[in-house]
Amino acid sequence: MKYLLFAACGLAAGVIGGMGMGGGTILIPLLTLLCGLPQKSAQAINLISFIPTAAVALVFYAKKGLLDYGDAPYLILPGTAFAAAFAYIGGNIGEGVITRVFGGLLILLSAVQVLFSFNKKNRQN
Repeated sequence: MKYLLFAACGLAAGVIGGMGMGGGTILIPLLTLLCGLPQKSAQAINLISFIPTAAVALVFYAKKGLLDYGDAPYLILPGTAFAAAFAYIGGNIGEGVITRVFGGLLILLSAVQVLFSFNKKNRQN
């Protein structure tokens, strides 16, 4: 049963990740809430699952000509540096803090998404 639950979580993350939205947004909550994994373990599994899923999605996006290679270094370089710094910090703080920060981030992202989509609708009318 455990493996079916993990497969269902992987399916959900694959759908979201395949659309370019970041499967971890759904995978981490699913792994913690449904599978009972600790937050740090869920994040680690998300990172390892991200590599092949992102690679597959990237191939399809590249074939459609949707990649802007010129701007990529401006995102990748600071993103990699901050990922290294915050991976170190995250490994040294309590799981409760990480859980609250991640939950707060999801709430913030949801609110921003709603506000921007509402604003976009108003501009079109």
